Amino acid sequence: MLSILALATLAATPFTAEDLVALHRVSDPQVSPDGRHVAYVMRETDLAANRGRTDLWLLDLGARDAAPRRLTQDPASDSSPRWAADGRSLYFLSTRSGSSQVWRLLLDGGEPLAVTQLPEDVGTFRLSPDGKRIVFSMRVAPAKPAGAGQDAAAGAAPPDRASASGLLFDRLFIRHWDTWSDGSRSHLFSATLEPAGGIGTPVDLSQGLDGDVPSKPFGGDEEYAISPDGRRVVFSVRIAGRTEAWSTNFDLYEVRIDGSAPPANLTAANAAWDTQPVFLGNGDLAWLAMDRPGFEADRFQIVVRDTKRGTAKSITAGWDRSVSRLGVTADGRRLLATADDTGQHALFAIDPSTGKPTKLVGEGYVDGYSGARAGVVFSWASLGAPADLWYLPDGGEPARLTGVNAARLAARTLGDYAQFSFKGWNDEIVHGYVMKPAGFVPGRKYPIAFIVHGGPQSSYGNGWSYRWNPQVYAGHGYGVVFIDFHGSTGYGQAFTDSISGDWGGKPLVDLQKGLAAAIADFDWLDGERACSLGASYGGYMQNWIAGNWPDRFRCIVNHDGIFDNRSMYYSTEELWFPEWENGGPYFEDPTTYERWDPSRFVQHWRTPMLVIHGAKDYRVPDTQGIATFTALQRRGIESKLLYFPDENHWVLKPVNSLQWHATVLDWLDAHLREDAARQARAGG
Repeated sequence: MLSILALATLAATPFTAEDLVALHRVSDPQVSPDGRHVAYVMRETDLAANRGRTDLWLLDLGARDAAPRRLTQDPASDSSPRWAADGRSLYFLSTRSGSSQVWRLLLDGGEPLAVTQLPEDVGTFRLSPDGKRIVFSMRVAPAKPAGAGQDAAAGAAPPDRASASGLLFDRLFIRHWDTWSDGSRSHLFSATLEPAGGIGTPVDLSQGLDGDVPSKPFGGDEEYAISPDGRRVVFSVRIAGRTEAWSTNFDLYEVRIDGSAPPANLTAANAAWDTQPVFLGNGDLAWLAMDRPGFEADRFQIVVRDTKRGTAKSITAGWDRSVSRLGVTADGRRLLATADDTGQHALFAIDPSTGKPTKLVGEGYVDGYSGARAGVVFSWASLGAPADLWYLPDGGEPARLTGVNAARLAARTLGDYAQFSFKGWNDEIVHGYVMKPAGFVPGRKYPIAFIVHGGPQSSYGNGWSYRWNPQVYAGHGYGVVFIDFHGSTGYGQAFTDSISGDWGGKPLVDLQKGLAAAIADFDWLDGERACSLGASYGGYMQNWIAGNWPDRFRCIVNHDGIFDNRSMYYSTEELWFPEWENGGPYFEDPTTYERWDPSRFVQHWRTPMLVIHGAKDYRVPDTQGIATFTALQRRGIESKLLYFPDENHWVLKPVNSLQWHATVLDWLDAHLREDAARQARAGG
């Protein structure tokens, strides 16, 4: 038994990057058909193997104070639990056979059994409500013309070409996010579930469509749905052709689940994004739709299609929020939706006949959720807590179901935080957050970590991050400030739209006024000791600050930031993004690209900068980071480059994350801690 003094000592331990990496991560709650159980995924860090691994867990919702039960514990990763129609077993994805396949686990005991043994990895899957079929996604190799790669006479590859390594492309994407294209597509298949186990012969439901189902790189099973009667499948796909790299025209296609007829386009009239189909209990179809082609941050409205009449309409045209995840209650009568909302990521119930939203959970960050018999189970996090599962009964208050990191967090001191607002650009109201250092002492002044979010159409709000977590900086003794500048989501679509064509304008004014307001309102912030940090658009803003606000910060941290808009346009992969943000292709009108190009202001740079980049970042290619470092070195500005040969736009490997945090915090310490800063300035 620990003494009171020992407990007090533990509680005074600050939160660190090591804690962040070691935390268990809960996701993907799935309530059983009878509403009694919830299955979910928990990720644990295997630091020795430098990776995370996932297992399945089960919780009895009907038992008071029930303890979660581990269902799987394999060295491989198990994920995506999905309930059989009878609720007696769970289907899931596992790599335990050496590839990603579907497995089945009986809840009354026994070992998992393989359901699929396919030649390619299964990416996602869903089970039909009647329990008769499985719908899944799988890679399909590109078709080769007759005789391609072979000597026509001998039937074998010519000796002089047999070992050639060149890749030949005739259209974009040649690479996407962190992967080079091999010409393959992800297709959607359907197969019968055999009574004795296994599946029947798969049928390709998206055959003949030149597109990926689900979409790459982040699409999942939310991009397709099976009708309540088990007869139809609706999926979202973008027909690629030669316009894939600059098109956001995803359409919904409907197909018979047995593949007996070709898919039919339900949304051909909308040239913008249609996705996330869900079926209501009466068979009506709902989905998310944008209005403006080419704009990935347009508002996602909810559209409902009357199955009997064949008519469709937006039911949330008057609600100025963009839905991020669409679902349905267990009884199929109402829709569920998450959306950014004034610095929170809230959960709403939506009346499908009127579109009226009812806020169910308004504070913090709601991620995954699953409708239960008399409520909803959801994953909830905040700036002060990583995700756990909660249950919200109809008409009741949320109740915590899990506390997977309770012991570790009880032994750590976390920073308190508060939301604030101020008059930003054009005196419009802008919101932000401040976080106190762990172990805060009244009357003391603390140096500032000023974090600028990426996107830019996103929100740095009341949630938990495993990449840019302000608690790590608070645990290291820093006050943290972050602003939802013009362009952020959750404040109305006009606010989000306002950044397009104005990357260095309104947002910079908001950042300047926001930092000044925070220092004025929170007297424990030391405005003389501040460092600015950011990644992606936040990294772009660090380069922009270096040339347009050069005397404000003692140091800068720039991760995966854009240096030169012209080379960025011609080397990134998703061209629709820079084309919308800058008013078209660079070669048609370079005006906006050049106006907000950080490389134009290098002559004004003088702030010490740490540059970080990943070699597999194809969104913002690594040459942008190298060019930034080259400019700094050539200008004689104190600078360092941290380069990850094995990371993409993010830093995902646990050991790399620890190196990232150590390097960043060392950089801040060298410039913001008075003793270290004096030594650095003296050349010691």
